[in-house]
Amino acid sequence: MVKNVNTLLVANRGEIALRVIRTAREMGIATVAVYAEQDRHAHYVDLADEAYVLPGDTYRDTYLNEDLLIEILARSGADAVHPGYGFLSEVPSFAQRVEKAGAIWVGPSVKSLIDLGDKITARRVAKRAQVPPVPGISEPVRDIKELLAFAHTHGYPVMMKRTDGGGGRGITLIHDDDELRGFYLNHDALQGGDLDEYFIERFIDKARHVETQCGRDSHGNFVVYSTRDCSVQRRNQKLVEEAPAPYLTQDEREQLERYSRNLFEAVDYVGLGTCEFMVTSQHKVYFLEVNPRLQVEHTVSEEVCGLDLVREQLMIASGGSLTVPTSPRGHSFELRITSEDPARNLAPSSGTLSRLEWPSGPGIRVDSGVQEGDTISPKFDSMMGKLVITAQDRLTAISRVRRALQELHIEGVPTPASLFEQIFSDPVFTAEHHDFDVSTKWLERAYLNREPAAAQAGQPASMNEGVDTAKPASESFVVEVNDKRIKLTVPQDIVDNLTGSAKARAVKLPTQPLRGQGLHAIEQQSKRSQDKPGVISAPMQAVVTRVNVAEGQDVEKGDLLVVLESMKMENYVYAPTAGSVSKIFVGPADGVEAGDTLIHLDVRAADGRSTTQAASDDRGEGNAEGVSRA
Repeated sequence: MVKNVNTLLVANRGEIALRVIRTAREMGIATVAVYAEQDRHAHYVDLADEAYVLPGDTYRDTYLNEDLLIEILARSGADAVHPGYGFLSEVPSFAQRVEKAGAIWVGPSVKSLIDLGDKITARRVAKRAQVPPVPGISEPVRDIKELLAFAHTHGYPVMMKRTDGGGGRGITLIHDDDELRGFYLNHDALQGGDLDEYFIERFIDKARHVETQCGRDSHGNFVVYSTRDCSVQRRNQKLVEEAPAPYLTQDEREQLERYSRNLFEAVDYVGLGTCEFMVTSQHKVYFLEVNPRLQVEHTVSEEVCGLDLVREQLMIASGGSLTVPTSPRGHSFELRITSEDPARNLAPSSGTLSRLEWPSGPGIRVDSGVQEGDTISPKFDSMMGKLVITAQDRLTAISRVRRALQELHIEGVPTPASLFEQIFSDPVFTAEHHDFDVSTKWLERAYLNREPAAAQAGQPASMNEGVDTAKPASESFVVEVNDKRIKLTVPQDIVDNLTGSAKARAVKLPTQPLRGQGLHAIEQQSKRSQDKPGVISAPMQAVVTRVNVAEGQDVEKGDLLVVLESMKMENYVYAPTAGSVSKIFVGPADGVEAGDTLIHLDVRAADGRSTTQAASDDRGEGNAEGVSRA
C-alpha cells in the first residue's frame, strides 16, 4: 500500500538537511527544518517551508533531543521524518516514537535497527546469514585469559571495538600482551566494568574498505546501486571515497552482492543501507557492519548509478518499489571538506569562513551546508561540505579532481585541500593497477602518522614527527613584478619567522593512547597549565567518553587520563607529570567546555614526595627552625 508523504520533518542539520530538502522540493513535498542557535542563518533553514528552533548549545539539548523533536513533529503536522545520517538516524527509540506518533519513518524498521545497530548483534546476524565477519569473538569479553588466548591464536595486532561505536570511534589497536593487559585493567577495574561494551577482533593489515550501497523495498526487491571504496581514512574515518570500487575481481563483486542480499533478507530490511566489508590481498571478503541509513558518501553512488537516492528512500518508505539502475556509468570521487588542519595531523579546528569559492564546470558537484561568512563552531561536526567529481573513467576523474582543487579557495579555517592535492598526485594512489598499496592505513603511513620503529614499539616519538615535513604548509601572496602579476607561495615556517609567530605547532598523535605513550603529546598540554600543574583542564569543548584513572591512583608522566570526543574525533588528555589523582570532576557522557577542570593531580616532586607532602614538610621545617631560633 502506497502512502504519500505530504510534509517531511528533516531531523538533522547542515549539508545533509539541505540535500534532503532539495529532493523533497522536487517531489512536491513540504519540508520542516529544525535548527540550533548556531545554525539560525544556515542555508537549509532558509530553504525549508517551516523551521523550528532547538534551544540549547549541545547535541543532547538540540539534535539529539527526542522529546523536542517529537513535539515539533506534532506542532508542524508533518507526516514523515527523515533522520539524515548521524544524530538519531540509527536510534530505535526515536524511530519507534515517530511511528507511534503516526508518521512515516524514512528508514528501516525498529527491529532492523536493533539487530544491526550493535556491532556484536550485527556479527551474529552475519553468521546467521552465512556472511563471514572479521575473525573475532562475537560476545563481550571480561576474561583477560580469553582475550590473551585470542591474541595468541590470531597474532597481534588486535582491535578492541566498542559495540556501539561508529564512524571509526571506539576502536583501540593493541600491539602486545602488555597493552592488552593495560586496556583490560583500565576498562575493567577503573571504569566500573565497561568491558561489557567491547569485543575483540583480529586486525587485518593491507586490506581495503569496500562497501555496497543497497536498497530493498517492502515487495522483496533488492538491488546494489553501486560498490564504493573508502580506504583513504584517518583514525578509521573516511576522507576520500570513490565509486565504483576499483580493482575488484568478478568473484569479489559477486561475493559482495550475495553477502549484501543475505544480510538485508536476514533482518527483512526495508529501505536504503550500506554493507561494509574488508577485502584482503588474499581476495577474502569479511563483513564489518551494516549502516542502516543514508551515508555521507552516497553521492558517488548517485553519480555512477544515475539515481537520486533520497528520492529512492522516500519512495520505499511510502510503500513504493525501488528503481533498478542501469549499468554503472563512469567513475566518481568524493572529497570531504572539513575544518581540519593537515599540518596538525588533521586535528579539528574552527573559525569564520572569510573566503569560500567552490569549483565548477563539467563533472563537478558541491554538497555544502555553509556559506562565506559562516562560523564553523567547535560544538558541531567539522564537515563543511563534499566535493564530488565525476568523469568517464578513473584516470580522467583524477585529472578533474586536480583541476577542481586548483579552483577551490577556502580561507578562515584549515582544510585538507593541500593533502588532497598530494593524494591525487601520488603515483601509488593514481596507478591504474595496484596490489593493495592503498589500504585502510595507507594515508596515515604515507602522510600522517609516520612512526619510527621505536614509536611502533611503544616508545615516545619526537615532537616533529607525524607531519609531512617534505611538503610543509604554505601561504600564498599576489605581487606585481614589472607590472606582471605573480603569485608567490612561501613556506609557512618562513612566514611564521617573518611575523614573529610561534614555532611549528605540529604534534604527533599517538597510535595507542596507553600507559606512558602520551609522553610526546603532553608538551603543549603542559604549557597551558604551567601555572597550575596539578589542574588538568579540557583543551576544547567536547564530550567525555572515558576516564582512565580512579581517585587515589598513582600515575606517571604521559599516562592517559581522559578521552574526549569533539567533532567526531577522539582527543587524549595525558598526565603532564607524575603524581596521584586527588579528585575527578567528570564522568563518561559529561559535556565540558574549553578550560573546564577534568582532574586534580597531587603532583609528585623531584624527590618523590607529593606536592601536598612537600608543602607540609616545608612548613614543618620552617616551624622547627622558628622554635630553634626562639
